[in-house]
Amino acid sequence: MRNDFKFAVVAVLSLAVISIAGQQRPSTQVSNAPYRAPRMADGHPDLNGIWQAMVTANWDLQDHDAQPGPHPEIMGAYGAGPAGQSIVEGGEIPYKPEALQKKKQNFEKRATVDVSSDKKWHEIGDPEIKCYMPGVPRATYMPFPFQIVQGSGPYILMSYEYASSTRIIRMNSKQEAPTPSWMGWSRGRWEGDTLVVDVTGLREETWLDRGGDFHSDELHVVERYTSMSPYHLMYEATIEDPKVYTRPWKMSFPLYRRIEKNVQLLEFKCVPFTEQMLYGRFSK
Repeated sequence: MRNDFKFAVVAVLSLAVISIAGQQRPSTQVSNAPYRAPRMADGHPDLNGIWQAMVTANWDLQDHDAQPGPHPEIMGAYGAGPAGQSIVEGGEIPYKPEALQKKKQNFEKRATVDVSSDKKWHEIGDPEIKCYMPGVPRATYMPFPFQIVQGSGPYILMSYEYASSTRIIRMNSKQEAPTPSWMGWSRGRWEGDTLVVDVTGLREETWLDRGGDFHSDELHVVERYTSMSPYHLMYEATIEDPKVYTRPWKMSFPLYRRIEKNVQLLEFKCVPFTEQMLYGRFSK
């Protein structure tokens, strides 16, 4: 009888636990309703904030293993690059055969600097190593935060920590790029709750990553910023350049809101870090 009593008590408790769990489960379900971001005075989503990508695309847009830097005999693990997954739709960039060969040459000479060359010396080596402004879309996935400053006027400002780069998005503008520039000419519009930015006029010297991925002076980038939650934006960029790629291609990844207490965009003015590398030979 004692064993039968114990069994009955256990059975009752088990049923009680199952019943309570069943009652609690509906209250913990996540709503499938799409997220609706807070609104600005003009009714458009509020994208203000400091954002940062958590991908390793600045080392290589495509799948890549961890690897040593250009001078492991000096830098050791300090100069090494992390492994990472591709942010390119389909996994690979659709290069033309001759352009793919140039990409490989770029990688081999990524840390090369020669300001005494008769060639355009700023075309040799990765512009990042020389503290040039990174261009679009690279500025978005470098390992530095950036800030979106949005009001209800005709402009949106994007300010990047790397090299204190900035660009202005001209909303609903029809004006063409007056001249090529490192950060390009950005024209914006809203498609529903998505900010669409059309970027042209980018200098051909900018690279897409440290892996040597590049473009020509015909690069055309269309970016899309969509709020997914209070803490996430989905970023997409469609890349078109008929001189270099066989077809347009797309990259995508989330951006994360920086929410630390008193978080702010700091300075990374890297010009002084490069002066000895670029011009040191002339001071001797």
